[in-house]
Amino acid sequence: MPEVAQGLRPMKVGVVGCGNISRVYLTNLQALPTVEVVAVADLDMARAQEKAREFSIPHVFTVPDLLAREEIDCVLNLTVPKAHAEVSLAALEHGKHVYVEKPLAVDLAAARSVLETARTRGLRVGCAPDTFLGGGLQTCRKLIDEGWIGEPVAATAFMLSHGHEHWHPDPAFYYQMGGGPMFDMGPYYLTALVHLLGPMRRVTGSARITFPERIVTSPVRRGERIPVSTPTHIAGVIDFECGAIATLVTSFDVWYGEVPRIEIYGSEGSLSVPDPNHFAGPVRIRRRGADQWSDIPVLFDFVENSRGLGVAEMAASLQRGQQHRAHGDLGYHVLEAMHGFHIASDEGKHYELQSTCERPEPFIAQDVLGVL
Repeated sequence: MPEVAQGLRPMKVGVVGCGNISRVYLTNLQALPTVEVVAVADLDMARAQEKAREFSIPHVFTVPDLLAREEIDCVLNLTVPKAHAEVSLAALEHGKHVYVEKPLAVDLAAARSVLETARTRGLRVGCAPDTFLGGGLQTCRKLIDEGWIGEPVAATAFMLSHGHEHWHPDPAFYYQMGGGPMFDMGPYYLTALVHLLGPMRRVTGSARITFPERIVTSPVRRGERIPVSTPTHIAGVIDFECGAIATLVTSFDVWYGEVPRIEIYGSEGSLSVPDPNHFAGPVRIRRRGADQWSDIPVLFDFVENSRGLGVAEMAASLQRGQQHRAHGDLGYHVLEAMHGFHIASDEGKHYELQSTCERPEPFIAQDVLGVL
């Protein structure tokens, strides 16, 4: 593992929440020199102890005890979405920086409270997803910034599936408030679009529940019936501050589709963007006058599943005194837009975003690999 720069120490991290997603975070954080995981906690102590043994983490605490430990600098909040705000606020009240899985919170008022508490106490809030730091989306950012497709004019983004009940061991949450395709997968698409095009100005959309009940076919809960209480097909339009207009569709109601994950259309050509749920390519471009698409090599590191990269980048930025890239204002801006699509559908009008955010700076691997 590369070492941090002389005179600096890794940020000591305590992980709250040891469910399925924790494994990839713990694997990756052990290879990144700006952070050191020193403790884990979970409501299920046996699950926390299992993760501690698997990853040789020295301490297992209850959640309150972990939050109170003075040696912990940052809490990595991997709890379920409905607990995100509560755990993040408690960590901030104990003087810890916070990095939270997406979304920042379920409701906007709770998310604002998290950000306001952090500002009052001089602490950092980071928020997943960090996939936009991966080599694929960073290559797309470079192409846009260098003018390869001219001025961005429009974009399309599609996340089409038939939901989680056929594979997920406990899929009920995905069909309740705070779930659905927008809150589950929308953060990846909206974060990628803000990274590439800048902040959003307004959104509108239409939303529906197509199937009022879902029947589980995954092995653990086969035959269980799930009542659906949140929209499962959302079609939206986004006006960006830069002038570009995007179409976004997220759905759990589609069996099959042949549409791009994301495409950006510019005055001089078009850019095919990789799946924003991943870190790699492919990246393809077709410039004005070209008779076919061309593959573009991924020009940057981190092309595997690198979840946790945002935590390490926040630690490095904190030591430099710079804004980190997967920052809380970005997470809030995305959360407000997701609510905005639903509000626009309910009220039959555009929703004007009250928030904005800084477009994250381009990222290179040296930012977290010891060159501080």
